[in-house]
Amino acid sequence: MQNTSPQIHVALPAMNERYYIEETLQCLQKQTFPNLHTWVCVNQPESFWHNPDKRHICQNNALTLGLLRDYPLKNLHILDYSSPGRGWQEGKLGVGMARKTLKAHIMGEAADDDVIVSMDADTVFGENYLGSISALFKKNPDAMGLANPYYHPLVEDEHLNRAILRYEIYMRYYALNMRFTGTPFCYSPLGSAMAAPVRAVKKIGGLTPKKSGEDFYFLQKLTKAGKLLRYNTEVVYPGTRASDRVFFGTGPAVIKGLTGQWHAYPLFNPELFDDVRKTIELFPRQFEGPHPTPMDDFLKTHLRCNDIYAPLRKNHKDLNRFVKACHEKIDGLRILQFLKTSHNENPQPDEENLRKFYLRYFPDRGLEKELDELSFSHTGVETINKIRNFLFETELELQKNEATE
Repeated sequence: MQNTSPQIHVALPAMNERYYIEETLQCLQKQTFPNLHTWVCVNQPESFWHNPDKRHICQNNALTLGLLRDYPLKNLHILDYSSPGRGWQEGKLGVGMARKTLKAHIMGEAADDDVIVSMDADTVFGENYLGSISALFKKNPDAMGLANPYYHPLVEDEHLNRAILRYEIYMRYYALNMRFTGTPFCYSPLGSAMAAPVRAVKKIGGLTPKKSGEDFYFLQKLTKAGKLLRYNTEVVYPGTRASDRVFFGTGPAVIKGLTGQWHAYPLFNPELFDDVRKTIELFPRQFEGPHPTPMDDFLKTHLRCNDIYAPLRKNHKDLNRFVKACHEKIDGLRILQFLKTSHNENPQPDEENLRKFYLRYFPDRGLEKELDELSFSHTGVETINKIRNFLFETELELQKNEATE
């Protein structure tokens, strides 16, 4: 692959995707960006071939392989981890292993300045999407990665729409609240909307093959290593459907949501994010010596240390580096654990937490009546979508302002 200008390598895992992937491939065909390679990893555990309840996935994957072998897409690379004898062996971890395998194959041939774009096999995007990513990294040569803006399109099924809207509101509510704490871990991790230069992927040691949530850990590692971009003029449209291909994430959340099980995806009380913000604001004072914070009891219990800042003071004599180390210690995962623990001790209704959040940060934006009467179980889809759209537009505006500062 001799080429003087950076290329884009699309990393596309596919399991049970024959009736979705063609729309994604069509989007790739229409891209205006010329230096494009597409890598598709068709995969499933080898054991599925011997399981009557899973064999249909193997057959679906065989159809996908047949489609790909004759598909008129330039620079299409097929990784077959699905055919008999080629599936994942015991211990391999699903989509995380597929994403790791894709990145490993790509890095074997790509240049350091090339960009790996992660997406799913039911992702839709405009013809300038990949070109916009190339331009972003050209403009920000020090950036480690991108968490691209996203938006789930609605479908004809009202129950499915209600579930995806509730999940997306959870995602945006969380990201916005995290932004107001001052933590750098304020993004929505979607495997269908991520990108990173090859050099950055190498720097963080690649992707850890989790059963699910590999996108969360991948973006967290990139954020710790440097600058993560969060704004793009092009929006990605992930598939709106229920799916059990992974253990948690959008698909399983929708499945649970269809039966009203949202306890794993709460809208945390804004006051809990206040505790995170107050803790982060005190990072500079920890440089001088111990200072109490609202997260102390949680951190002492989970990290088994009375003063978690002591080793950081010892290892980092510069204030700015010390504060960065504090963020790396109290990272996105640790903050999420704190929020879940605190929420479980005193849960508050989702609708009330969303209303408090809105009144605090965005009063007089015209949603007072909708939020006063909101019930995720009974309010009409049109009204819930109006709330989703407000959060989407607000997040996008903040991301744009941040990018132009």
